[in-house]
Amino acid sequence: MLKQLEGSHAVAEAIALCRPEVICAYPISPQTHIVEHCGELVREGKMGRCEYMNVESEFAALSACIGSSACGARTYTATASQGLLYMAEAVYNASGLGLPIVMTIANRAIGAPINIWNDHTDSMSMRDAGWIQLFAETNQEALDLHIQAFKIAERLSQPVMVCMDGFILTHAYERVDMPTQEQVDQFLPPLQPRQVLDPSNPYSIGAMVGPEAFTEVRYLAHDKQMQALDVIPEIAAEFRDIFGRDSGGLIREYRTKGAETIVVTLGSVAGTIKDTVDEMRDAGEKIGVVTIGSFRPFPGAALRAALQGAKRVVVVEKSFALGFGGVVANNIMMSMQGTGIHVHTVVAGLGGRPITIPSLHRLFATAVRDELEDVHFLDLRWDIVKAEIARQRAQIASGPVAESILRNIQSDTAGQSASQGVRA
Repeated sequence: MLKQLEGSHAVAEAIALCRPEVICAYPISPQTHIVEHCGELVREGKMGRCEYMNVESEFAALSACIGSSACGARTYTATASQGLLYMAEAVYNASGLGLPIVMTIANRAIGAPINIWNDHTDSMSMRDAGWIQLFAETNQEALDLHIQAFKIAERLSQPVMVCMDGFILTHAYERVDMPTQEQVDQFLPPLQPRQVLDPSNPYSIGAMVGPEAFTEVRYLAHDKQMQALDVIPEIAAEFRDIFGRDSGGLIREYRTKGAETIVVTLGSVAGTIKDTVDEMRDAGEKIGVVTIGSFRPFPGAALRAALQGAKRVVVVEKSFALGFGGVVANNIMMSMQGTGIHVHTVVAGLGGRPITIPSLHRLFATAVRDELEDVHFLDLRWDIVKAEIARQRAQIASGPVAESILRNIQSDTAGQSASQGVRA
């Protein structure tokens, strides 16, 4: 059924169709609308026997999810940014215990300075926590991925994050094709947990493990991620057979046939990049796009196959490992070792900065000419950066960086406005 919905409400309605038994969540922008709407659906009796738990923090939310999942209940939660960091200990515990929890991450920047807009720093901070991480390009895909996420989580007995861009997707109204309850029931069977805490059959989970076995335990967690490389595309194929559309999987290729330059990205920016690539293709440039759907497990072999014909790869990502480089790009570089294909890192959209088609045109044209540096910061204000570096070197008590940057930008904006007024 076609419906015009806010992305957050589309996800909440998809969650309801999956028949969760427990939802625990704490509000934090930009995921709040998801759990608010889940609460409304529970109150209205549209989620069956689901228990909606009000908790006091994000840490409490995921801790309660761990308890409910360990008792055999289909369990869901959502968070973003500092909320994800606050539950970090529980994030590792959930995966270490092998619990099939599904959690939405409404991607948002991490402070300080405080920033509520979108980038991927929060998800990337937990990339090695043992959760499967799926990234949505559109609200339709976000809806579809949540339905697939429960099946992936429960088949592997491993938690899954579904990552969707905060505000860009969560607060955008789009037309989505909402499945019927019958379709979801056909696709997603009732939960059959691998482990259940049961007083009539008591045992411990999360017991202490010493040096004699810890490496083996961690390797088995790694092996589940490797299993997911097969399970994720299998479930995407099952989804296509029942719902009639492609959604999910490890990667997606767009106009890569014969491409000499291939752009790799993940999340909603893929749409803007595809529009740019269409214009460049029409102008005769041999350029294409590969979108990563699963960041964990990392689809190294699939990417290597998709990129093998390229002369250069440009990775556009909304994350950055300070002092090192692009997070996604460095994963791709490891996958492309020995191919001789040059991989460029482009850091873009941090803190919600717009990624525009004109900027992408300039970026990709520079890459095609082989003039792009190894690590590039899209639309970085070098004048502001250099002025701040000079100020810090000149003043021992230089004060906070963020406030100084804002003053410089406001001063620059005021100067531009004044000069435009004089010319007028």
